Amino acid sequence: MDILRRNTDYALRLMVGLARRGADASVSTRVLAQEQEVSYQLACKLMQQLHDAGLVQSSMGPKGGFRLGRAAAQISLLEIIEAVQGPVSVNRCLLNETCCPRQETCPVRVKMGELQQRMGEYLGGVTLADLAAGRPARMKETAGGKT
Repeated sequence: MDILRRNTDYALRLMVGLARRGADASVSTRVLAQEQEVSYQLACKLMQQLHDAGLVQSSMGPKGGFRLGRAAAQISLLEIIEAVQGPVSVNRCLLNETCCPRQETCPVRVKMGELQQRMGEYLGGVTLADLAAGRPARMKETAGGKT
Protein backbone atom coordinates (compact mmCIF):
# COMPACT_ATOMS: atom_id res chain seq x y z
CA MET A 1 0.00 0.00 0.00
CA ASP A 2 1.35 3.38 -0.99
CA ILE A 3 0.61 6.28 1.31
CA LEU A 4 1.54 8.70 -1.45
CA ARG A 5 0.01 8.01 -4.82
CA ARG A 6 2.03 8.24 -8.01
CA ASN A 7 0.21 11.43 -9.07
CA THR A 8 1.15 13.01 -5.74
CA ASP A 9 4.82 12.19 -6.36
CA TYR A 10 4.54 13.81 -9.79
CA ALA A 11 2.88 16.90 -8.29
CA LEU A 12 5.68 17.19 -5.75
CA ARG A 13 8.24 17.06 -8.55
CA LEU A 14 6.36 19.74 -10.51
CA MET A 15 6.23 21.97 -7.42
CA VAL A 16 9.94 21.49 -6.74
CA GLY A 17 10.60 22.47 -10.37
CA LEU A 18 8.64 25.68 -9.84
CA ALA A 19 10.31 26.41 -6.50
CA ARG A 20 13.79 26.05 -7.96
CA ARG A 21 12.95 28.74 -10.51
CA GLY A 22 12.17 31.35 -7.87
CA ALA A 23 9.01 33.01 -6.63
CA ASP A 24 8.30 35.26 -9.60
CA ALA A 25 9.34 33.02 -12.49
CA SER A 26 6.57 31.60 -14.66
CA VAL A 27 6.98 28.43 -16.68
CA SER A 28 4.71 26.57 -19.05
CA THR A 29 3.22 23.24 -18.13
CA ARG A 30 4.86 21.70 -21.17
CA VAL A 31 8.34 22.76 -20.04
CA LEU A 32 7.73 21.64 -16.46
CA ALA A 33 6.39 18.29 -17.67
CA GLN A 34 9.44 17.69 -19.83
CA GLU A 35 11.89 18.67 -17.09
CA GLN A 36 10.19 16.52 -14.45
CA GLU A 37 9.46 13.59 -16.80
CA VAL A 38 5.69 13.75 -16.32
CA SER A 39 3.30 13.36 -19.23
CA TYR A 40 1.96 16.68 -20.47
CA GLN A 41 -1.68 15.63 -20.02
CA LEU A 42 -1.11 14.53 -16.43
CA ALA A 43 0.94 17.65 -15.67
CA CYS A 44 -1.98 19.79 -16.91
CA LYS A 45 -4.38 17.96 -14.59
CA LEU A 46 -2.03 18.22 -11.61
CA MET A 47 -1.30 21.91 -12.17
CA GLN A 48 -5.05 22.56 -12.27
CA GLN A 49 -5.47 20.79 -8.92
CA LEU A 50 -2.59 22.77 -7.44
CA HIS A 51 -4.10 25.97 -8.85
CA ASP A 52 -7.51 25.15 -7.37
CA ALA A 53 -5.81 24.71 -3.97
CA GLY A 54 -4.11 28.12 -4.31
CA LEU A 55 -0.62 26.65 -4.32
CA VAL A 56 0.19 27.96 -7.80
CA GLN A 57 -0.96 30.91 -9.88
CA SER A 58 -1.31 31.05 -13.62
CA SER A 59 -0.99 33.78 -16.20
CA MET A 60 -1.79 33.86 -19.89
CA GLY A 61 0.29 35.18 -22.77
CA PRO A 62 3.66 34.59 -24.35
CA LYS A 63 5.47 34.91 -21.00
CA GLY A 64 2.69 33.19 -19.09
CA GLY A 65 2.59 29.91 -17.32
CA PHE A 66 2.56 28.80 -13.70
CA ARG A 67 4.39 30.18 -10.69
CA LEU A 68 4.16 29.51 -6.98
CA GLY A 69 1.13 30.94 -5.24
CA ARG A 70 3.27 32.00 -2.27
CA ALA A 71 6.83 31.59 -1.05
CA ALA A 72 8.16 28.02 -1.11
CA ALA A 73 8.94 28.29 2.60
CA GLN A 74 5.23 28.87 3.23
CA ILE A 75 3.99 25.79 1.34
CA SER A 76 4.06 22.53 3.28
CA LEU A 77 4.44 19.04 1.94
CA LEU A 78 1.09 18.24 3.58
CA GLU A 79 -0.68 20.98 1.61
CA ILE A 80 0.63 19.65 -1.69
CA ILE A 81 -0.32 16.08 -0.83
CA GLU A 82 -3.83 17.05 0.23
CA ALA A 83 -4.33 19.20 -2.88
CA VAL A 84 -3.75 16.17 -5.10
CA GLN A 85 -5.03 13.17 -3.17
CA GLY A 86 -7.07 14.57 -0.30
CA PRO A 87 -6.49 13.88 3.38
CA VAL A 88 -3.73 11.44 4.28
CA SER A 89 -4.97 8.93 6.81
CA VAL A 90 -3.42 5.89 8.43
CA ASN A 91 -6.85 4.35 8.83
CA ARG A 92 -10.31 5.16 7.49
CA CYS A 93 -11.72 5.42 11.01
CA LEU A 94 -9.52 8.45 11.66
CA LEU A 95 -11.11 10.38 8.80
CA ASN A 96 -14.70 9.89 9.84
CA GLU A 97 -15.86 9.51 13.41
CA THR A 98 -19.14 7.86 12.38
CA CYS A 99 -17.65 5.04 10.29
CA CYS A 100 -16.89 2.73 13.21
CA PRO A 101 -19.25 1.92 16.08
CA ARG A 102 -16.28 0.70 18.20
CA GLN A 103 -14.33 3.94 18.20
CA GLU A 104 -14.88 4.65 21.91
CA THR A 105 -13.46 1.28 23.00
CA CYS A 106 -10.98 0.48 20.24
CA PRO A 107 -7.38 0.21 21.50
CA VAL A 108 -6.03 0.27 17.94
CA ARG A 109 -7.66 3.61 17.14
CA VAL A 110 -5.80 5.35 19.98
CA LYS A 111 -2.36 4.32 18.71
CA MET A 112 -3.27 4.94 15.07
CA GLY A 113 -4.48 8.39 16.12
CA GLU A 114 -1.07 9.12 17.66
CA LEU A 115 0.64 8.00 14.48
CA GLN A 116 -1.76 10.12 12.42
CA GLN A 117 -0.94 13.18 14.52
CA ARG A 118 2.81 12.68 14.22
CA MET A 119 2.56 12.10 10.49
CA GLY A 120 0.52 15.29 10.05
CA GLU A 121 2.98 17.29 12.13
CA TYR A 122 5.94 15.94 10.16
CA LEU A 123 4.40 16.51 6.73
CA GLY A 124 3.19 19.93 7.80
CA GLY A 125 6.72 20.83 8.97
CA VAL A 126 8.47 20.00 5.70
CA THR A 127 8.31 22.93 3.30
CA LEU A 128 8.61 23.12 -0.45
CA ALA A 129 11.76 25.18 0.14
CA ASP A 130 13.22 22.23 2.08
CA LEU A 131 12.47 19.90 -0.83
CA ALA A 132 13.82 22.31 -3.44
CA ALA A 133 17.04 22.79 -1.50
CA GLY A 134 17.40 19.07 -0.79
CA ARG A 135 17.44 19.75 2.95
CA PRO A 136 16.38 17.11 5.45
CA ALA A 137 13.22 17.83 7.44
CA ARG A 138 13.55 19.72 10.70
CA MET A 139 12.54 17.68 13.71
CA LYS A 140 10.69 19.43 16.51
CA GLU A 141 11.95 19.29 20.07
CA THR A 142 9.65 17.76 22.66
CA ALA A 143 9.86 17.48 26.44
CA GLY A 144 11.38 14.00 26.12
CA GLY A 145 13.94 14.94 23.49
CA LYS A 146 13.77 14.98 19.72
CA THR A 147 10.87 13.43 17.85
